[in-house]
Amino acid sequence: MGIIVPVLTLVFLLLTTMSHAAFKPRMILVGGYVGAWKVPDSPSNTLNHWAEANRFKVGDVLVWNYDAKVDSVLQVTKEDYDSCNTAKPLKQFNDGDTKFKLDNSGAYFFISGAPGSCTKGEKIHLVVLAERSNPGGGSGEGGSPVVSPVSSPPALSSHAPAPAPNAAVGLKVGSGLFLTAFAIGLAMA
Repeated sequence: MGIIVPVLTLVFLLLTTMSHAAFKPRMILVGGYVGAWKVPDSPSNTLNHWAEANRFKVGDVLVWNYDAKVDSVLQVTKEDYDSCNTAKPLKQFNDGDTKFKLDNSGAYFFISGAPGSCTKGEKIHLVVLAERSNPGGGSGEGGSPVVSPVSSPPALSSHAPAPAPNAAVGLKVGSGLFLTAFAIGLAMA
């Protein structure tokens, strides 16, 4: 009985650490690598293919790395995205190391500000998952929201596959801590 209390305390501390780590905003490099913000080398290798294979949550931070002398990032409406109109961006970034926090669920549209690059495919459309409470009316564990996918507008859902499990981040912080605690518990039993 004397060993159970320290083990339970250790497990509690590790689970608490994991819970807090899981709700920190993620920094997501657009395209998955430095230099991905460019005209795609083929129509089958666009940033939209990358975005479709990832899940984005409210609070995530997108990061673009690019040469600010020749390119920029414009947040635009769907209409300006479709037509590659750079004249009236919602937001314009030209610092070469752009960070954009995804504050709301729904669709986001970004295009290159470099002349001609958007029409050659340098653009990205992504959907941020909605936050919602548990069916019981309360919020998620620890007061944090539970994440679930939002439906795409009908025009988009006819060709866009459902988002795949998140490949943007890899293992979450804390998963190794839980396994370590479990192994310590087994060793002490």
